[in-house]
Amino acid sequence: MRASYSLREIAAQLGGQVLGDDTTLITRVASLAGAKAGSLSFVSASKYRPILALTEASAVVVGAHDADATLLPRIVAENPYAYFARVSLLLNPQRKVLPGLHPTAVVDLSVVIPASVSIGAHVHIGREVSIGEDVVIEAGCVIGDGVIIGHSSRLHANVTVYAGCEIGHSCVLSSGVVIGADGFGYAEDAGRWVKIPQVGRVLIGDLVEIGANTTIDRGALDDTVIEEGVKLDNLIQIGHNCHIGAHTVIAGCVGIAGSAVIGRHCRIGGAAMILGHLEIADHVTISPGSMISRSLKIADTYTALMPFQSHENWLKTAVRIRHLDDMAARIQHLEHELNALKKEQS
Repeated sequence: MRASYSLREIAAQLGGQVLGDDTTLITRVASLAGAKAGSLSFVSASKYRPILALTEASAVVVGAHDADATLLPRIVAENPYAYFARVSLLLNPQRKVLPGLHPTAVVDLSVVIPASVSIGAHVHIGREVSIGEDVVIEAGCVIGDGVIIGHSSRLHANVTVYAGCEIGHSCVLSSGVVIGADGFGYAEDAGRWVKIPQVGRVLIGDLVEIGANTTIDRGALDDTVIEEGVKLDNLIQIGHNCHIGAHTVIAGCVGIAGSAVIGRHCRIGGAAMILGHLEIADHVTISPGSMISRSLKIADTYTALMPFQSHENWLKTAVRIRHLDDMAARIQHLEHELNALKKEQS
């Protein structure tokens, strides 16, 4: 692992234009406020210029519009935030995992394990599982029968993948992820709930990342599909038969009910709720905490929030909300009376 890179070396690998001393050595990345000597920071918007003037960073990444905002050595990049992320990855590469099969792992005899794969302690792998090259399966994972895992994917400790599910290449599943548990499907019959067998699968595309303790239910009949490049935060629930479009990002604690279809390149804020059987268009942004109760057919930003108040004031607001229909009817009645008076006067 390299201890440092010069700005010239960074630009040679990642692109960008260096202004100032290109021999400046970078050993770490940091925020503008927390940076010290040897740090590289970034400016993604002009509103951060006052902090830029005070930073102790050795160099910064800026956009073209901020190229002259400082005399510090700097790299001018089209997207400073994304560039900063790539520098962070360069300085903090993922630790290499040695291939091998831990002696406590239980692997069905039908499974062929490539020599490049690493399988940790107490892993259980069922029948007819297909595992690609350079896969890492950490301690305590359970892989059901017939699962397919693409090359270079990594399953952190205690991930469970139910039978028949598929995971693409270069995916990351954080600890506690559950893929392919039964969807929440029941039919009412004579006052009792009859379970509907969940016979679909979960199909996960390439380059998908799934945060800790997120769950994705298998389809009832059709498959639940997560397309390529989707990024899911922690503690997300995705119901059966959902379809999440490519490169959509979803923040923590979001709940998506069954059969919802989310478009591509969407952004869904934390704790948002999306009801079942809805369709969300491509490039939609949903604000944190919003309840989406109808389909969104046009790309836009949608918000369904009530501003917070003190509890006492909220109780008063809630009372008024319950009387909105009565108030609307009274206003309509008053409008009719006003129109009648105007006619009489004319």
